Amino acid sequence: MIVFRALALGWLDLLRPRILRLALMGVALTVLLFVVLQSALFWAVRSFVPGSLSLPWNGTLDVGSALSWGSLALFPLMGFFLMAPVAAGFSGLFADHVADAVEETHYPARKGVSLDFLDGLLESVAVMLAVLAVAVLSLFLTPVLGPLAPLLFFGANGWLLGREFFQMAARRHMDQVQATTLRKANAGRVTLAGVLVAVALVIPLVNIAVPLLAAAAFTHLFHLISESAGPDSRYPRG
Repeated sequence: MIVFRALALGWLDLLRPRILRLALMGVALTVLLFVVLQSALFWAVRSFVPGSLSLPWNGTLDVGSALSWGSLALFPLMGFFLMAPVAAGFSGLFADHVADAVEETHYPARKGVSLDFLDGLLESVAVMLAVLAVAVLSLFLTPVLGPLAPLLFFGANGWLLGREFFQMAARRHMDQVQATTLRKANAGRVTLAGVLVAVALVIPLVNIAVPLLAAAAFTHLFHLISESAGPDSRYPRG
């Protein structure tokens, strides 16, 4: 089946040094961002919360210093809740580079045209916010939906990932209208591939590389769909 073949090829591509290096770069940028944010919070608290507090038994407490050092406790908390979506956002910046690498390796005669950097940036932010929003929504609705909550999580994320990343892969070869038409004509395959990729969102560490996996898998899916089209197809073959 085309979907499972595309996903298997995408997983294998993640292990290629060129793509693995991009995933590690996304993690490094995420850690750097968290360190900068924590440092800014530390010095902001120390600068804007001056004064001291007299305690009956312990003497005088420097409030600003105590709160600034106490803010360090937020670092692991931020990492737990935000590491995956933020790293995914940074990794998403390299999604077009992943598509380049996949096409250069597997489809050298049918390489597409790289998207504009601003398009890639907006795509990355959109995916990061969408994944985060679905996670928060699923968390709040779990008491109501019960065992159906995972269906919401994987279904919504699958649709989002499929829509965004298949569109990205197709737009390297055709205009926006053609890409949308092709995606809708293969909506079942695209959504199924998105749901299978979304499963990686619940696997620690692997979830950081979800945008890169999606970029690789949907690049393969686009080419496999193009190859399976008949000679009279109105869609270009890659």
